[in-house]
Amino acid sequence: MSKSIFSAPHFNDEAAAYAYVEARLWANGRVCPHCGVVGESGKLQGKTNRPGLWKCYACRKPFTVKIGTIFEDSHIAMRDWLTAIHLICSSKKGISANQLHRTLGITLKSAWFMAHRIREAFKPSGPIDPMGDDGEQIEADETYIGKKRDRPKNQWGGSGHKHRVLALVERGGPVRSFYMPSHLSVDVEDVMTRYASPKAHLNTDESPLYTRVGKHFASHGTVCHSREEYKRGETYTNTIEGVFSIFKRGMIGTYQHCQEQHLQRYLAEFDFRYSHRVALGIGDEGRATLALKGAAGKRLTYRTTSGNRCGA
Repeated sequence: MSKSIFSAPHFNDEAAAYAYVEARLWANGRVCPHCGVVGESGKLQGKTNRPGLWKCYACRKPFTVKIGTIFEDSHIAMRDWLTAIHLICSSKKGISANQLHRTLGITLKSAWFMAHRIREAFKPSGPIDPMGDDGEQIEADETYIGKKRDRPKNQWGGSGHKHRVLALVERGGPVRSFYMPSHLSVDVEDVMTRYASPKAHLNTDESPLYTRVGKHFASHGTVCHSREEYKRGETYTNTIEGVFSIFKRGMIGTYQHCQEQHLQRYLAEFDFRYSHRVALGIGDEGRATLALKGAAGKRLTYRTTSGNRCGA
């Protein structure tokens, strides 16, 4: 843990933490979440010592910057939220709920819920531009995540019990990963045509999943891994293999287990860190700031976190 980073006021003082969040979520003026009026509010005086509490002069209702964000209805200190966001954003393979529980001194249940709320902030807000729109090289591949099952000797294991993941990466750019409950060629085609531009040059392995969808792109190059072919000129899938390597090391070494309904949030976490990496000019602090801005409009309840099924 970097002393120079975590000695900052917003990691140690609650009022400074609220001011830090307000400066980023209300950059264009303080907005009342009840009536939408901008700039017509002031500090609530005399009745409470709660930091970050404001009163709207238009609708006469109190509010804080937490309303309508991942922080809403949370009793965890804002300074602990900012610490957790920075820790997750700066940990290449993620940080477990147990580690957050020990570091922040909160319950394990609260740490688990907090981490899922932060992953919700990592999800893109608004429309997503298609990948490779300027004719870049993109790579697509699939992988499987889940626990291995015991099987008799001399019997090959299958992947039918594992969760399927499809990912697209733009060389020198972002990555987008999708949990695929169904993994038919039509499902792969639907995801790829929605999130990748037809101007892009597609690179895949020899899987028949990409035969038809490859015709939608400017070109489609394949490498035959079964023949130990991994690169032929500009045709390779080494970039996406590297993305999967980081993802699996995090899921196996840090998180160890992931239920199906939560997998898309974990994918969003690893996508966010990769798409805002140092190679693209974004350090830990910049990544944490982007995550904080993504917290707006993404309220998540415990029941929603525990019960909803997620997918592409």
